[in-house]
Amino acid sequence: METYSVKEHRLDNGLRIVLAPDHLNPVAAVCVWYGVGSRHERPGRTGMAHLFEHLMFQGSRNIPGNGHFALLHEAGSRPNGTTNFERTNFTETVPSHHLELALWMEADRMGGLLDALTQESLDNQRDVVKNERRQRYDNLPYGTAWEHLVAMAYPPGHPYHHLPIGSMADLDAASLHDTRSFFTRHYTPDNAVLAVVGDFEPEQTLGWIRRYFGGIAGPRYTAAPPAAVLPELMGTESRSVVRADVPSGAVLHAYRMPRDGTREAEAAALTLAILGSGQNSRLKLRLIRRDRSASSLSSGLIRLTGAPSLGWLDIKASATTPTAELEASLDEELGRFAIAGPTGEELARARAHLERVLLMRLESVGGRADELCRQATFFGHVERGGIAATALAQLDSVTAEEVHAFAAARLHPSNRAVLVFEPDAVAAVPAAVSGTAPAAPAEDVHR
Repeated sequence: METYSVKEHRLDNGLRIVLAPDHLNPVAAVCVWYGVGSRHERPGRTGMAHLFEHLMFQGSRNIPGNGHFALLHEAGSRPNGTTNFERTNFTETVPSHHLELALWMEADRMGGLLDALTQESLDNQRDVVKNERRQRYDNLPYGTAWEHLVAMAYPPGHPYHHLPIGSMADLDAASLHDTRSFFTRHYTPDNAVLAVVGDFEPEQTLGWIRRYFGGIAGPRYTAAPPAAVLPELMGTESRSVVRADVPSGAVLHAYRMPRDGTREAEAAALTLAILGSGQNSRLKLRLIRRDRSASSLSSGLIRLTGAPSLGWLDIKASATTPTAELEASLDEELGRFAIAGPTGEELARARAHLERVLLMRLESVGGRADELCRQATFFGHVERGGIAATALAQLDSVTAEEVHAFAAARLHPSNRAVLVFEPDAVAAVPAAVSGTAPAAPAEDVHR
């Protein structure tokens, strides 16, 4: 199991720093998390956080145009940025001798992006984002699924009611003044965490960070008001039917789940893995291998800290199976699981799957830097000396009885949103979403 030194620092301007040297390979990862995501957007201006993920690569005070990409590519790095409900992150892994360059570049856009933000760059990236929406959502079979599910799981007016990609109308309405104001409010040093992991000397690196980031000033960050407290359970089933030009019918479920950072969230992850991860998962054995009523099936957990997390099941029907028949078989299997709970073999297999996913994410310095940023941003501290050891211990400590109790309490019709796709080459108009208006799309966007 990995053990290494982790040191935390804080600059006078509020920037939190996490340093974790690891001299195994001559590379270093730089990761910056800003505490801004789609939940921080105001009505009528959805998509701003994701739009800024793009704008952050469009030049800053000392780096014109696409210079961030050009310089980092020349240094052997592939920079990336993603946006979700609660944060925006930027990562790059570079040869150790280019670490100072990566730090300087992150500081230049944190402190000097507005110097390069023009109407031209805004219009350019607005068009890029709108095209991304078309390709990944509007023109993709089942592409609007999450748009509808999130709208059902979180009520109108709630900050998690829409997805990060934003609506076309809101993207069109965003002005240069809107974008400047959004950056000034959210992209401040005291709303950011900087992590460096890999082959570097801590004192030298801390000196670079103080030199490049220490002089960045700006208004102190004012945290967004907490989201309205939602009941842990939805209270009733919401249902929507979408008739669209799709290859086959599909049934998708979304359930309110415990917030990230809790023991119950680990029980949720194990439950969903038992149901839908791996060829021998319970639902795949029943619906794909035995009944052949489904052609594909997946499950997962969107971990959230500012609202209940969201667990999901996504089942595509086989060409000859009506969705009503698929739903009946799915409900029968979920009911059995809620009554009997997991077998010892199922729990062991789910643990092994989640452990493999975790270890694959943490095997790179970039993955560890991202995880340290996550811990500091959402939980106010980082695990010292063993991220994997701590996470694996949490998974191993959840019992079969806890998983059984969790499934019985959460996986039932009164705590779910159900979205059904019916093939229709002509119509693509969704039925009413239990009185809820459709939301706007998105999720993490990887460059």
